[in-house]
Amino acid sequence: MLGPRLIAVGGGKGGVGKTMFAANVAAAMARAGQRVIAVDTDLEGANLHTAVGVPTPRVSLAEFVARRELDLERLVIDTPVPGLRIIAGTQSHLGVAQPRHFRRVELLARLRRLAADWVLVDLGAGTHPSVLDYFLVGDDGILVLTPEPTSVENAYSFLRAAFYRRLRLAMSDEATRKLVTQAMDQGNQRGLRTPLDLLREVRRISPAEGERLVDSVQGFRPRLVVNGVRSAEDIRLGFAVRSVCRKYFGLEAEYLGYVNHDDAVGEAVRARQPVVRSHPQADASVYLNRIARKLIDDRTRSQQFAARSRASARPPAAAAVPRPPL
Repeated sequence: MLGPRLIAVGGGKGGVGKTMFAANVAAAMARAGQRVIAVDTDLEGANLHTAVGVPTPRVSLAEFVARRELDLERLVIDTPVPGLRIIAGTQSHLGVAQPRHFRRVELLARLRRLAADWVLVDLGAGTHPSVLDYFLVGDDGILVLTPEPTSVENAYSFLRAAFYRRLRLAMSDEATRKLVTQAMDQGNQRGLRTPLDLLREVRRISPAEGERLVDSVQGFRPRLVVNGVRSAEDIRLGFAVRSVCRKYFGLEAEYLGYVNHDDAVGEAVRARQPVVRSHPQADASVYLNRIARKLIDDRTRSQQFAARSRASARPPAAAAVPRPPL
């Protein structure tokens, strides 16, 4: 049986609506008949539970971080939305709010064993290594931004940090790892200003590492969502960011969709409900449902393609040998 598909939802800037987005896409998927678990990894500012109507979670991811509970299934709690469950991020120890790298790897491995079709991971804002690791290891990494200069600037910073962290983790040679680390400093003394500069230098040092770097770039396909859209110009922002990703990073980002600015979203937040449930006919709900349906359909097509590929790879059945006459 296939495990859940893991979707990480991040935002370079706080306040762009990533928790609203994660909560509502999770709720929309559940309303479409999917088994969904949403996980709040923003332990310093957890509020996913409030967005889905769970006022006081009895357990949270903090139990796993503190090693008081290693079975994630015991941390999953029901929500008022049928088919949607969550792992909250409350009750964290502020001195050790995020697990170390090896614990993050363990957490992600355990998330993939949960009894669900989808696991949506709501990330904290910024470029902390824990945020980047969750974003990079998911089956899909969705970056939410708004049509504001500060949000766009932070979105580029997030993508740049995630891009270089992915490259650094992909390199097997310590010399090339150090080179990637140097490239992360835009004022570095080696003149590495763009990913193409880095690629040329890596290939000069080690052609094999250069090919590994190319593979890593091609495997990084972030998906973009513009939230709070008010105009056609706001809608075009997603295409502009995608174009910059292709030109500057050499990677293919996907513009997954946008969500209109809608007063119903604020009303839903105050009511502690996903807007797709409290105001199903609102503009925001229509676009959030559309994005959820696209994710579901994409996965269905991928599964069908994989099934056909497996079938075509099987050797043909041996022809029956006729029995000799008696």
